[in-house]
Amino acid sequence: MAETDGKSTSVNGISGEEEAGGDGHKDGDACGSKDGVKHLDNGEASGDRNVPESELNEEEDEDDDDEEEDTDSMDGSGLFSLTEDGERESEEGRQERAKDGGGRRAARKRNRPCGGGSNNNRSSSSDDDDDDDEELKDDEEDDDEAMETWLGAELRDLRGPAWRAIPSLRCREIGRDSLQFVRQVCGARGLVQRLELQGQLERHSGCVNTLHFNPSGTRLASGSDDLRVIIWDWAVRRAELEFDSGHKSNVFQAKFLPHSGDSTLAMCARDGQIRVAELSATQRCKTTKRVAQHKGAAHKLALDPDSPCSFLSAGEDAMVFGIDLRLDRPANKLVMAKEGDKKVGLYTIFVNPAKTQHFAVGGRDQYIRIYDQRKINENDNNGVLKKFCPSHLVSSESKTNITCLVYSHDGTELLASYNDEDIYLFDSNHSDGADYCRRYKGHRNNATVKGVNFYGPCSEFVVSGSDCGHIYLWDKHSARIVQFMEGDKAGVVNCLEPHPHLPGMATSGLDHDIKLWAPTAETPTGLKGLKEVMKKNKRDRDEDSVRHGDQYDTQLLWFLMRHMRNRRPPRTRREGAEADTDESWSSPDTSDEEEGGPDHVQCMSS
Repeated sequence: MAETDGKSTSVNGISGEEEAGGDGHKDGDACGSKDGVKHLDNGEASGDRNVPESELNEEEDEDDDDEEEDTDSMDGSGLFSLTEDGERESEEGRQERAKDGGGRRAARKRNRPCGGGSNNNRSSSSDDDDDDDEELKDDEEDDDEAMETWLGAELRDLRGPAWRAIPSLRCREIGRDSLQFVRQVCGARGLVQRLELQGQLERHSGCVNTLHFNPSGTRLASGSDDLRVIIWDWAVRRAELEFDSGHKSNVFQAKFLPHSGDSTLAMCARDGQIRVAELSATQRCKTTKRVAQHKGAAHKLALDPDSPCSFLSAGEDAMVFGIDLRLDRPANKLVMAKEGDKKVGLYTIFVNPAKTQHFAVGGRDQYIRIYDQRKINENDNNGVLKKFCPSHLVSSESKTNITCLVYSHDGTELLASYNDEDIYLFDSNHSDGADYCRRYKGHRNNATVKGVNFYGPCSEFVVSGSDCGHIYLWDKHSARIVQFMEGDKAGVVNCLEPHPHLPGMATSGLDHDIKLWAPTAETPTGLKGLKEVMKKNKRDRDEDSVRHGDQYDTQLLWFLMRHMRNRRPPRTRREGAEADTDESWSSPDTSDEEEGGPDHVQCMSS
């Protein structure tokens, strides 16, 4: 963002540096309501004037307060305006200026000379050029005002910093609240605003589609279009284990099962297969085993946080499988997602960490569906416990999809990312049909199936990638952007995986590497360039909405992934396995011959 006389400026809805000792702001209105941002009126023109003694006393008091401020709180979060001069305007002020600008342009058109003598042609042409320049400037101002109004529509004030470095360190030295120190640090806004790139993990030869830390946070699993899965010792940036996943198409997810001693890895892919890899303590993969088969791509797995042997899968065939590795036939069909009699292909699934019998799914329509495994009756509301959807999308004619959803750390909140739309936060305890609580704007979700996640031990922030190649972090409460980083040179960031115990995260996208981020910057982010990127994202989204309309086909989301896969160099086929195919897959009851590949694959570690 531009700076004038050393004062930061920025976008309404974006937070930059704020005084570390600032007081917390009061909570805003109820869910889904609009909160105005507190603005400062322009001061009087500079010049000599008599200053009352009371004002001098107030200034002295303010100076004393500044001296007592904790400058080591490592937190900055000022409120910005879109205007480059840094002035903060009220909503009424923006509307007044918009009306004045329109009136000025209309007046210029009315007063523009029409014709005139030959002697006036040259001056008339010059006047027209000047008017065109002024109109262009006014149009740019209108764009800025429209962007500011759009961003500021549903924002709240940022709260004061919840963590201060010096007092917290002093308490830790004397043993007070030492157990909470790491949690407080990981959720501190000041550290989020200091996130920067630490390094890359490079070994994959295709787009990296999935990242997952083991429960202790010492290992990181990644899967790619190259059909390989790699287990990393991310701290020293070394690949400890690399093996063939056994899948025949893009690996979409690979996750460590909890309480398994990092010995079991569940995987799903575009070929619809759900596979499990058995890992040994000697850093090798013994086998991978197919445990379920979707009739279409399987994008996501949902882990039961209490079980080392059971998990869920969801696929584009609208089917949800419950998988229990203790059974001879592990896959059990739980439910088929439907809207009326129409199947709804699924892109995402997540288990409620507090109520593990509840799980949520999202896919090729605008509804989040929540089910209870104990009482799924497809004859009663298609088995759905309750549904959520932003109110303005319920009757929308556009084919909006949910590309990713996640529960918060305690299961009380549900976050959903919509393609060519925004990110929405819901209260999972609300009744059926409840509207959203927060809306997070600025990124763009169009080119791929984009991920979204919470960041912080208490889900204090929302993090998402974007088609523009950047990573966005919003303060969950205020919905203001607090961090903005370039995350992918190829242009799209899809996967974001926060570390379970440390302040940092791993990200990936169309680049063939994994990027590691940690809060090591000396100063908080200035959100430089955010204004221009957000304007472009909104303009592109609006243009696509007009261009596609009702003819928007969700299969276009995978055009780029197909293209990247088709460009992959030919791989040596395993003995007894047939060539890759894009056809739909059969049910899990089919034989190996019908399937086109074996259930078990012997792994060869690299």
